[in-house]
Amino acid sequence: MEDKYVSKLSPAVDFWAGTYLIIIAVLSIFGNTAILVSAARRSGPLKAPELLTVNLAVTDLGMALSMYPLSIASAFNHAWIGGDASCLYYSLMGMIFSITSIVTLAVMGMVRYLVTGNPPRRGLRLQRKTVSMVIGAVWLYSGLWALFPLLGWGSYGPEPFGLACSIDWSSYGESLNRSTFIMTLSVLCTFLPCLVIFFTYFGIAWKLRRAYQSIRSSDFQHGKVEQKITLMAAMISSGFLFSWTPYVAVSLWSMFRSREHIPPLVALLPCLFAKSSTVYNPFIYFIFQRSSWRELLRLHRHLLCCWHRASPPAEGRRLRGEVAKASDCTVLESGADGASGGQRAAPGGEPVSQMMPLG
Repeated sequence: MEDKYVSKLSPAVDFWAGTYLIIIAVLSIFGNTAILVSAARRSGPLKAPELLTVNLAVTDLGMALSMYPLSIASAFNHAWIGGDASCLYYSLMGMIFSITSIVTLAVMGMVRYLVTGNPPRRGLRLQRKTVSMVIGAVWLYSGLWALFPLLGWGSYGPEPFGLACSIDWSSYGESLNRSTFIMTLSVLCTFLPCLVIFFTYFGIAWKLRRAYQSIRSSDFQHGKVEQKITLMAAMISSGFLFSWTPYVAVSLWSMFRSREHIPPLVALLPCLFAKSSTVYNPFIYFIFQRSSWRELLRLHRHLLCCWHRASPPAEGRRLRGEVAKASDCTVLESGADGASGGQRAAPGGEPVSQMMPLG
């Protein structure tokens, strides 16, 4: 076995790294599968921005299934398993899923910026077809960058600690070919998406602040739901950036320092921490999904009651699979009042909110 594929860590560290990856893999697989099952069991089609949340779950689940088993086996083996072929496979999967994740988060930020209106109800509404085409373009973009090293621009190689593979960051100064690839990759697939995420959520915060200064009472509850959904998306993006920042920092360090100057343990810890990003997303999603969807469901039922009052009496009338009875309206109105500080529907039966998609 080549020396570059032999672990530079002690057997004890390899064992605990493998154990940690098992825990991360199990949590990631169950959490992201739960998101996909929840989306599949929805009674109606997913809203356009929700497709981005599903796409993020697909990338996290794909990373857990395609990469973590090889890392775990190699950790317990105290050496990389499979040589150059598995190293190439691992690097390809890592490039595709990691770039897809960060670009999806950038697109999610832009979508949230576009659909956040001022006042809230006046935001742009995107079509499912448009978002689906954007998601397809994101995957093509990621696949193209993953193929570049195979086509001769840049290269893949093992990490300094010997139990994972990625871009050969340490080859930055070896040739113009590799240095241009690494620099372009860093700008277009790391720094630019991060800037988009930062500025879109800064813009959303600014738009919401201006909206609440002149918000109508009938828009208040809608604004609260929109704020929660935006906070969920912002926390998912922040969790991803937080978990990957140490890895990016060490990678940039290795661009200008030889492998001998990077302790194996220092190279290992950011890599392990980055893999935890696949667990944060479903955890954050389900915290906000529970409260946001409960509130949205209550507002939706309130809308049914308003519609019922404006229509001829019909016990058990159905709309979109929901049953609205006249006897329920008093209870729902009192529940809505308690949640929104006494705000009711506007005169004429105007609903206090519209359904807002997650993502």
